[in-house]
Amino acid sequence: MINNKVLSIILGGGQGSRLYPLTHQRSKPAVPIAGKYRLVDIPISNCINADIKRMFVLTQFNSASLNRHIKDTYHFSFFSSAFVDVLAAEQTPTNKGWFQGTADAVRQSMHHFLRHDFEYALILSGDQLYQMDYAEMIAAHEKSGAEISIATIPVDDKDAPGFGILKSNEDSIITSFIEKPDPSLLPEWTSDVSEEMKQQGRHYLASMGIYIFNRDLLVKLMADESTIDFGKEIIPQSIEKHKTLSYQYEGYWTDIGNIDSFFEANLGLTDDIPKFDLYDKTKRIYTHARMLPTTKVAGTTLDKAVLAEGCIIGAAKIERSVIGIRSRIGTETTIIKTYMMGSDYYETLQEIEENKIEILMGIGDRCFIKNAILDKNCRIGDDVRINGGSHLEDTETDTYVIKDGIVVIKIGATIPHGFVI
Repeated sequence: MINNKVLSIILGGGQGSRLYPLTHQRSKPAVPIAGKYRLVDIPISNCINADIKRMFVLTQFNSASLNRHIKDTYHFSFFSSAFVDVLAAEQTPTNKGWFQGTADAVRQSMHHFLRHDFEYALILSGDQLYQMDYAEMIAAHEKSGAEISIATIPVDDKDAPGFGILKSNEDSIITSFIEKPDPSLLPEWTSDVSEEMKQQGRHYLASMGIYIFNRDLLVKLMADESTIDFGKEIIPQSIEKHKTLSYQYEGYWTDIGNIDSFFEANLGLTDDIPKFDLYDKTKRIYTHARMLPTTKVAGTTLDKAVLAEGCIIGAAKIERSVIGIRSRIGTETTIIKTYMMGSDYYETLQEIEENKIEILMGIGDRCFIKNAILDKNCRIGDDVRINGGSHLEDTETDTYVIKDGIVVIKIGATIPHGFVI
């Protein structure tokens, strides 16, 4: 049973400034994705599918909504040792500071981990989109007799300078590692990859930020308080001293690092055959079980649209867009290349009347919205025109942010009738 050997540690990331404003009121792992999930559901689901059911999620910024989501979602049997616990950065008599990096986060939380029996620590990122079988990676780690394993993915010339790049021998044991190499150095860092990867120009092996450490080694490495980061310090320093395996993965994987990659990952779900497959019953993605009604659509032309449950849609057209839970869209509205996260609750007719709500939650009538992300609980008035694209300069107002041509309407923002962006 893998379950009893492995403890999973999911790193929630820092302030998530590159995903701002989506991280203004929530931590990065709590950002809604695909209309009904949260980013943290991805590594947790991968763990559950691999029969790894003891998980810690480490975070330090805006962790309230993440706490609530995990508490409401992941319930295991009373007679099981399974759990998902959130560990927020905490001041202790010996430590007064925040997490300074990925390794420092693990170090500061070690006293929680060591209360559990485990042979291997599986260290994951909370902001990546992929479906990996960790059981296969752990089996490869055991078979090789490695002390550390790193999941690696082939990347091309364009992406390689943004990653830690490594080389391995014929037994997949890592022999050298360089963090974010200068493009001029790349010719020396090509690796032996599959024919399919070669055809795509992906000749370099990049670290995915997914690690397995033997328990005893992790305890030893964490004793050195001078190291604060796995990718920049622990991994490069360990390769010569400790047997380190490269576990090569060639499936779909994307790092949700900024608004652009987040936007493209969501819109990619509307493809005829999406690279990230939500329909694979062997790789289910789990999330909060909501008792929502079915989605109701009237008079709408749908083309490459993903609709979550509980929506009321009267739009004229929805094209290459993801529409999240409890979304309301008015008549004669056109939505193109947009991720609408939806709402946390429905407004009743009584509430609308009593509070004299002029602009309802959701999108009004006769709107045109393109190249946009609408965060939760937004109110878009009638006759609003939002036309994102490269013609727009980066900017921020009280209600919206423009980044890389993508218009992001802030959580709970109200856009008045007839407004144009």
